[in-house]
Amino acid sequence: MISFRMGASALALAVAAGFSASAMAVTTMRISVSIPQNSHQGVAIDTFAKEVEKRTEGRYKIQTFYSASLGAEREATEAVQLGTQELTFTSTGPIPNFVPEVKILDVPFLFRDYAHARAVLDGPIGQELLQKFDARGMKALAWGENGFRHMTNSKRAVNAPEDLKGLKMRTMENPVHVQAYKGFGIIPTPMAFSEVFTALQQGTVDGQENPLSVITSAKFDQVQKYLTLTGHVYSPCVFLMNKGAFDKLSAADKTAFLEAAKEGVKANRMRVDSDEKMAVADLRAKGMTVVDQVDKTRFQSALSPVYADFEKQFGKANLDRIRNYK
Repeated sequence: MISFRMGASALALAVAAGFSASAMAVTTMRISVSIPQNSHQGVAIDTFAKEVEKRTEGRYKIQTFYSASLGAEREATEAVQLGTQELTFTSTGPIPNFVPEVKILDVPFLFRDYAHARAVLDGPIGQELLQKFDARGMKALAWGENGFRHMTNSKRAVNAPEDLKGLKMRTMENPVHVQAYKGFGIIPTPMAFSEVFTALQQGTVDGQENPLSVITSAKFDQVQKYLTLTGHVYSPCVFLMNKGAFDKLSAADKTAFLEAAKEGVKANRMRVDSDEKMAVADLRAKGMTVVDQVDKTRFQSALSPVYADFEKQFGKANLDRIRNYK
């Protein structure tokens, strides 16, 4: 009987140890976005979290946070760089402050359409840029997207670049955007996205510019009257992970995270496509005046002096490599 009791005790200890080891084997990480869960960014991180858990057989669990609850995009990117947060999915708005090479993607009217932008980011140019994050303490897992940016304001319909003069517009904390919008005669006001709705509501700024997916999910129709489909800048997003955290993963788990990010991007782009199809009719139904016939060549011409500076800054050959990519 004694030996049986000892055997049972040993078995119980072994089972307990097994449960303990199993519990300890689950690593929890956090990922955040600056806009609501029901959005193209929300679906990106929800899909990513599900795929990581599935592909690592539950050894990694990703907690998802929305609406800048862990900080605005710049703060979240800083936290990932420092390692106080493992992951974020952010627009490239604040990224040039960390990885200056990415600035080139923010040049206005650089991309023809979604197919062109996605081909560039998924191809050699995009992959070269992803590698630039390594030296800044971050692993860039994959490019996603916000979409083509359009302008809204509460003052007047914008039919031509001249109509932008004097408008106080919120811009991303992005030097290329600020420089370009000054070229339009806009008074740029950089601020974190989490502050934008209140700033528009209170009249601190007259307008803002964002993709349709963001305009709808953020409910800007409640505080903006006019929308012009300028499509002036293509806005990418990127899955970022702390480099140290990524480097600690096994080779198989690194692949799992990278593949999960690709699945997140697929879901993200599908949602952008869906939002784009429905957004204009939806915003009109909510009372916005939408200018959808835009002569983009006039807007491009208004930026001629700025383009000359961008060519000096980035190199004409580098800009043409993106413009002419097929």
